[in-house]
Amino acid sequence: MRAIRIAAPGAAPALEEIARPEPGPGEVRVAIAACGLNFADLLMVDGRYQDTPAAPFTLGMELAGTVEALGPGLDGPAPGTRVAVFAGQGGLAEAGCFPAERCRPLPEAMRFVEAAGFQIAYGTAHLALARRARLTAGETLLVLGAAGGVGLTAVEIGRRMGARVIACARGREKLDVARRAGADHLIDSETADIRAEVRALGGADVVYDPVGGAQFTAALRATRPEGRVLVIGFASGEVPPVPANILMVKNISVMGFYWGGYMAFCPEAVGESLDTLMRWRAEGGLRPHVGHTLPLGRALEGLALLRGRRATGKVVITMD
Repeated sequence: MRAIRIAAPGAAPALEEIARPEPGPGEVRVAIAACGLNFADLLMVDGRYQDTPAAPFTLGMELAGTVEALGPGLDGPAPGTRVAVFAGQGGLAEAGCFPAERCRPLPEAMRFVEAAGFQIAYGTAHLALARRARLTAGETLLVLGAAGGVGLTAVEIGRRMGARVIACARGREKLDVARRAGADHLIDSETADIRAEVRALGGADVVYDPVGGAQFTAALRATRPEGRVLVIGFASGEVPPVPANILMVKNISVMGFYWGGYMAFCPEAVGESLDTLMRWRAEGGLRPHVGHTLPLGRALEGLALLRGRRATGKVVITMD
């Protein structure tokens, strides 16, 4: 079967032919239909992700497909079940073996392309805003990188939770995507003074930041007293310093958030969050945005879209 592999530390990802795997105890084999790309995949390519597997390995953190075989002693999910899987690795392949408890059955109406990019982006936004920041209706939420995979879902979920949403993204095309997701106010990060514009809107109660760098600093200075700043990632490539004097004077909290970490120390929180999100999707309350769909043979183009920050919503790779 075909797979996008990292053969050795520092090696570039490449399309290879490998043996189709057999499931071990506690595992199922999934015929993969689609795999969602994430910024963390780029960090794995560069060897800078906190959970980078030992090489050689197959890229692809999240996927959707159909169960086709069970490991010894397992009685489910039954072959033929449509599932989404947060795997951490192995999704950019025509098949893979994954822990059965990581397989989440899909609603009939949910397409594989949509499901493949659903869990990390929506799960990150919902758990960060609801559990960590405790966003409440009527508060003002500032979302940086608001047209990217995790940023766009934060706009949508923040609006559903009753917040006034300020979306910050680069250029008119990306801002239009954020507006359609429910943003109340738009800020062009290429041309605007983020600090000044957010302050003119009354400041932010919660900041959702997957970007880092100078945008973090500007947003922090526009945060209201007792505000909460969520550190989601560093798409800018720059980890910003945190001026503790501002935190003290304005009684601001800066809190880190890593969705994958909850799978290890509090998996029940992830499960409850995903149950909520799947229910919202079934009710028509969420509208996942897949900006680019590419076949497996063009997966490296998909990674380049992420690296160049040219994508809106999710980039999904199909096995067609």
